[in-house]
This record gives sequence, structure tokens and C-alpha cells, in this order.
Amino acid sequence: MPAPPSSLRERALKALARREHTRQELHAKLQPFAEEAGELEPLLDDLEKRGWLSEARFVEHVTTVRRRKFGAARILHELREKGVSDSALAAARSRLKDSEVDAARAVWKNKFGGLPSTLKERARQSRFLAGRGFSAEVVHAVLKKSCED
Repeated sequence: MPAPPSSLRERALKALARREHTRQELHAKLQPFAEEAGELEPLLDDLEKRGWLSEARFVEHVTTVRRRKFGAARILHELREKGVSDSALAAARSRLKDSEVDAARAVWKNKFGGLPSTLKERARQSRFLAGRGFSAEVVHAVLKKSCED
């Protein structure tokens, strides 16, 4: 016997129980199940008011998890795509920039662990770090420091 259809509130709470969402993400997930056009916004407002839907928690979670592998540019791009506000992006940018070189060095050591011995290898390592979202200045600092170590 199939389960009865869930209400929008139940669906929203189930989604939020699994992981943090932005308002935009949750809206997109619930939209197909909304019977009336105006019923989603009051629900999302209520969830935010109760503290169950929090942009700050979402940003903190994403930056913490993604920081192990990616640079600030890539993380900020992902946050922007998910619908995070400009003020939250600015706060995340300042937190990410503070530890950018250390994060890039950790990613570099995990992947390569050794100094580039040729220009070709150095270029490969530079492209890898750039692809992970680290700026050219940070890549240069990491590889310069790695050559000094």
C-alpha cells in the first residue's frame, strides 16, 4: 500500500533533517508539490523564523566541508549558485581568504607530497591547484614555499 502524500511542511522538515539547505534550494525542492502558488513563501518564512532554515548554518557547513579540497573562488561560486545572499558571501569570503594559503598547502601536500622537479611537473601542480579554486597568488606562494622547504 503506498504511503499517503506528505504535506509541504513534512517534506521541508525531512529535507532539513538530512542536511542544511538554502531558501532557494528548499523552494526548488518543494515547488513541484505545492498546490497553490502562494503557499511556499509563508512556510519558508516560518521555517526561518523558527531557526530551522538558516543561511548562516548552510554557509558554515559548506565552507567547512569544501575547504578540505577547494579554494575560496570555487567555494564562493558554489555558494552563489545556491542562492546565498551577498552579505553572507562577503562574510564567507573574508573567513576563507584568511586561511587560503594554508588550505592550498594542505591540498597540495595531500595530492603531491613532493617538490616539482621539472617545469612540466610544476605546471601540472599549478593547474591542479588553480582547478581547485585557488588564486594564482596562492598557487605561487604554495609552490614557492614548497621549493624552499
